Amino acid sequence: MDMTQAMEFAEEWVESWNSHDLDKILAHYEEDFEMSSPMIKKYEDVPSGKLKGKKDIASYWAGALKRSPNLHFTLLNVLVGANSVTLIYEGVRGLSAEVFHFSNSGKVESAYAHYNL
Repeated sequence: MDMTQAMEFAEEWVESWNSHDLDKILAHYEEDFEMSSPMIKKYEDVPSGKLKGKKDIASYWAGALKRSPNLHFTLLNVLVGANSVTLIYEGVRGLSAEVFHFSNSGKVESAYAHYNL
């Protein structure tokens, strides 16, 4: 992962969320990816804060899009790691960061959302 690849991913990811197109959002992820977020604890009543697989996560994200019809992300910074990227953005929850780990296919295999709660 280099900065060019990271920026391309970041811009596509933000644009897909801002479009509110769930299929476009999910296209960035492996079929069995895992999502970790404190909002999963709150809205899905999952104590671990983790969901796995596109079906369950799509249902969770569909609810999030419905709850936040004016959802809009503004990308603030992109940090590159070893086979990972961290996006820092302003969103519906204020300052936010998400860490994405990529599989060999180039799609996200796990993601971790962080918010200033």
